[in-house]
Amino acid sequence: MKRNLAPLGPKADQDTVRRSNLSLVLRAVRDEGETTRAHVATRVGLTRAAVSSLVEQLLGLGLLTESGKAFSGQAGRPGTALRVAHTGPAGLGAEVNVDYVSVCVVDLAGTDRVRLTEHLDNRGTSPARALARAARIAAHALDSAREQGLFPVGAALALPGLVSGGSVRQAPNLGWSHVPAEEIFAAALAERRPGHGALPVGSENEANLAALAEFWFGGLAPICTFLHVTGEIGVGGALVVDGELLRGAHGFAGEIGHVVVDANGPECRCGSRGCLERYAGQSALLRAAGIEESADRAGVAELERRARDGDARAVAALAEAGRMLGRVLSGAVNLLDPDAVVLGGIYRKLMPWLSPAADEELSARVVSGLWSPGDGRLRASSVAGDAARGAAALVTAGVLADPMAYASDRTAH
Repeated sequence: MKRNLAPLGPKADQDTVRRSNLSLVLRAVRDEGETTRAHVATRVGLTRAAVSSLVEQLLGLGLLTESGKAFSGQAGRPGTALRVAHTGPAGLGAEVNVDYVSVCVVDLAGTDRVRLTEHLDNRGTSPARALARAARIAAHALDSAREQGLFPVGAALALPGLVSGGSVRQAPNLGWSHVPAEEIFAAALAERRPGHGALPVGSENEANLAALAEFWFGGLAPICTFLHVTGEIGVGGALVVDGELLRGAHGFAGEIGHVVVDANGPECRCGSRGCLERYAGQSALLRAAGIEESADRAGVAELERRARDGDARAVAALAEAGRMLGRVLSGAVNLLDPDAVVLGGIYRKLMPWLSPAADEELSARVVSGLWSPGDGRLRASSVAGDAARGAAALVTAGVLADPMAYASDRTAH
């Protein structure tokens, strides 16, 4: 029986093709760092004449710069060196977490150009006040960016919870429920910057953005499918499959911190019992190690120091957390079959004491037989894999995907 298929849409016109090719060339230059027109033509499969025309347009938009001489590796005279501009459009990312706010600005090359972080205890703080704090820090970051010739074209919020449609549906560790975060942050930022045009604001789960930052900037290649787990007050997770986030049917995939380890375990802020974060989250780790929690992360630094010094209680707390992590991760690996598991957040520096027990659980429980202790599949995140940077890069990804849309936006503002 013949199926009724929906129309595929209009045929791509000349303008659509050119916009696509502008993106192709801009991304090729960004990926190479420095290159020539001839090399770009070879890489993207366009003629040198077509690439030269596209490059001239991107130079005119201020998205590329050209200087000096560079060898393309091909016969003929050396070409001029193309680079992504270090001034012009940029992205602003703001991570609002339980015990800190971190804001950064990245340029089109993905370089972290401005970074401001304040350790603030946002528990018990109203969403309006917490987001106003983030807007205050973001306004200072925007001033610093402008001094460097950068002009963020949008902002993205990284938030710890279920994020959908511009709102935080639930963030148990913040005590937020149905909070229109984008709207509140945008209004607070506009109030801080009278006379400036309003920045478009987006939002995403912080673990998702940390995973994207790790994929884009963390040197994971050739790995394109991995599970990223972020340890903070809570425990967040994200799965990247072939370079794309697996979001689930409603955008809420990855809440690994609320996988139940023990149904009779301690009560969790989400309303359940025995969730992973009650054993492997920051608060649980410090409590088990006998260390007082503080808003400035001094407790985590003290835990690392004690573990390095061989303190028995600290080492035991980390080993138990690693065991619980490994137990939950083994189930995720059996279900999803990633190439690697990347541990970020506070876990990155605690890996020497977390990973042996986690590795042991993974080796014992993963049915494929592909996991064994020390094989490198369980790894620490890079310093580049943080949510604020991922949020900012999400904004610049929009410019890279459609440079002409940026040009129209720049003209409009």
